[in-house]
Amino acid sequence: MTALLAIIHRDIRIALRVGGGALIGVLFFLTVIVLIPFAVGPDLALLKRIGPAFLWLGALLASLLTLDRLFTSDQDDGSLDLIAMSRTPLELTCVAKGIAHWLAAGLPLIAATPFVAILLNLDANAAFAVALTLLAGTPALTFTGVIGAALAVTLRRGGLLLAVLVLPLSIPVLIFGVAASNAAITGASLFGPPFSILCALSLVGFVVGPFAAAAALREGLD
Repeated sequence: MTALLAIIHRDIRIALRVGGGALIGVLFFLTVIVLIPFAVGPDLALLKRIGPAFLWLGALLASLLTLDRLFTSDQDDGSLDLIAMSRTPLELTCVAKGIAHWLAAGLPLIAATPFVAILLNLDANAAFAVALTLLAGTPALTFTGVIGAALAVTLRRGGLLLAVLVLPLSIPVLIFGVAASNAAITGASLFGPPFSILCALSLVGFVVGPFAAAAALREGLD
């Protein structure tokens, strides 16, 4: 447990330092949301209708933007091989890295959502509903991304390969996240079913993601 906490603390420090990925992800998220009203125009009803979808899309892309740093720092300083050979199971290390990434990159996006939602003509209740769905669904994005980050670092490829691997796996999370947000805002459909599926996707990602990432790292480092 001490080793896992040390990994989480180290990765959060790396993400929050100057040049880390957390600030870049939040700035990207804010930039996407700020530009949407300029592109859509002054139609407030349209902004309110498409707002949850763009908040979720911005969160997905911002999360993807910071995933390539998940294992690259360990690869650059040579500690990735030491982590793979340590007594701590590699699966638990992947869990710790996923948690650290979500704390450093996911939580700031959720915290910023109620404020940037004003730009999309969403009231306080609607903004809280979207933030709640992001809280339930962003862990699924993170632990799905852990798999792609592990494959990308072992194949010595980044950027485009990571996007190709992660985006198709993230589509169900995006669909149910937007569905739950719209259900909470409009009240035209039930909020419970899509939100429950969103929570289930995060739970499945938390369980499956570290094992798949660990397997990819072992295969790539052999």
